[in-house]
Amino acid sequence: MKSAVETLNPTRVKLTVEVPYEELKPSIDAAYTSIGSQVQVPGFRKGKVPARIIDQRVGRGAVLQEAINEALPGFYGQALQENDVQPMGQPEVDVTQVPADDKQDFTFTAEVDVVPEFELPAFETIKVEVDPLEVTDEDVEAEMQTLRERFGTLVAADRPAATGDSVTVDLIATINDEPIDDVTGVAYEVGSGNMLDGMDAAIAGMSVGESKTFTTALAGGEHEGEDAEVTVTVQAVKERVLPELDDEFAQLASSHDTFAELKGEISEQAESTKRFEQGVQARDKVLDYLLENVEIPLPESVIEAEVHQHLEGEDRLEDDEHRAEVDEQARKSLKTQLMLDKIVRQDEIQVSQEELIEYLIMSAQQYGMDPNQFAQALDQQGQVPAVMGEVARRKALATVLETAKVVDTNGAEVDLKALEIEVDDADDAAAADDAADDDAADDDAADDDADDVTPESDADAAQRETVADKA
Repeated sequence: MKSAVETLNPTRVKLTVEVPYEELKPSIDAAYTSIGSQVQVPGFRKGKVPARIIDQRVGRGAVLQEAINEALPGFYGQALQENDVQPMGQPEVDVTQVPADDKQDFTFTAEVDVVPEFELPAFETIKVEVDPLEVTDEDVEAEMQTLRERFGTLVAADRPAATGDSVTVDLIATINDEPIDDVTGVAYEVGSGNMLDGMDAAIAGMSVGESKTFTTALAGGEHEGEDAEVTVTVQAVKERVLPELDDEFAQLASSHDTFAELKGEISEQAESTKRFEQGVQARDKVLDYLLENVEIPLPESVIEAEVHQHLEGEDRLEDDEHRAEVDEQARKSLKTQLMLDKIVRQDEIQVSQEELIEYLIMSAQQYGMDPNQFAQALDQQGQVPAVMGEVARRKALATVLETAKVVDTNGAEVDLKALEIEVDDADDAAAADDAADDDAADDDAADDDADDVTPESDADAAQRETVADKA
C-alpha cells in the first residue's frame, strides 16, 4: 500500500491511498465467503457456491462493495500511521477506483480534520501572580461557623418562616390548571435558592398550614423551562440552634478536650484553606496564560459539530445568543485540550493505576455513587480511555506549574510544593471533602420528622435536588 498526505489548511489534510489488488484480495475472498453463505443456488451446498456463480447472481460490484467496506477502515488507519496524522472527527472518504480485475489497484482519498501544529512557550518563562497568604480572624471565624452548623439542631419554631429556617412543605405544580406533578414532605432551607425561582419569597413569612401560589419556570422533567403555577403549603417550621463554643463543643466536634485546642486546629485549617486557594488560583492563571499566549488554529467543522450537538440537546438551535456563548466555550475547551495533550505527548506522561483509581473515587463521591459501580458504568460506556486522558491532562498542567514562577501580589515567591494536596486535583478534592462531610452528617442525623428537636441532616439537600428535578 502507498499513501501520501496533502495539507489543505492548518487543520485539514487529504490522504491519497493506493492499495494493490493483492492486498485487497483477502477481503474480496472473505466477501465471497460471506455472500456465498447467505445465497441459495440449486445444485450447490450453502457456502460452497463458486465465485463466478455469485458474480452472476448478485454481481461482482456487490462483492467488491462488501470487500471495500470491510477493508477500508484498516487501510485508512494504516495511512494515518504512515503519515503521522492525528485525526479529529470522521473523514470524508471518496473511492476513486474500484479494481475491475486483478491488474488494477484500489484507490481512495480521505479528507479529515487533524490536530494542528503549534508551539508551546518555555514553561520557565511563565510568571503569574496570586493573592498573598493572609489568614484573618474572619477566616478563622468562618471555619468555626461552618463546623458549628454541622453540629446544629433544628427546633420547632412557633412563628412564621424566615431566612435560614428549615421548613417542610408540600408542592403542587400546574400548567393551564392541569396538575403536572406534586410532592409532599419536602425539607427546604429558606433562602438557599436551590429549588425553584420565587420559592424563597413565597415561603418567607408563611406560617404552618398556610398555602401560597407563585409562578416559576420548572427546573426539570418533561416540562423543564415552562412556566407553571406552583402552590406551596408549609407543614412545619424549624429554626437552627447552634452549639455554644466551649469545651463541650470541642469534645463533641473533635478529638480535643478544650475549645482553645480546637480553635488552634481551626486556625491551621484556615491557613491550609488559603494555601489551597493559592494553588487553585495559580493553576487557573497558568492555564489562562497559555490560552492567551499560544496561537492554535482550530478546525471549524469540529467546533460547529460540538456546538450543534450541545444546542440540539438543549433544543435551542435557533438561539443565536446562546449559540455564541456555547461556541466561545467550545473553542476554549478544545484549545485547552490540544495544549495539554501536546504536553502529555512531549513529556511522555503516563497515568498509573493508582492515579486512575484515586480520580475515580473522587469523581464517584461527587456523583454520590459507589466507586466500584461508578467504574463499572464508565467501563460499560467505553469512557475509561477518556478518563485516562483527563487524568493525564491534569498531570500535564501540574508539570507546567512545577516549572512556572508563581508570586503573590506582594512579590513573594509561592512554593506550591508546600501544599498538602496537588493543585491539579483541587476541584475534585474539594468536592470529595464536601461529599465526605455530607456522608458524616447523614450518618449522625436522625429522621427530620421523628421529633421536634433533631440533628440537622444534609440528606435534606439531596431530597431537595430530587424534588426540584421532579418539579
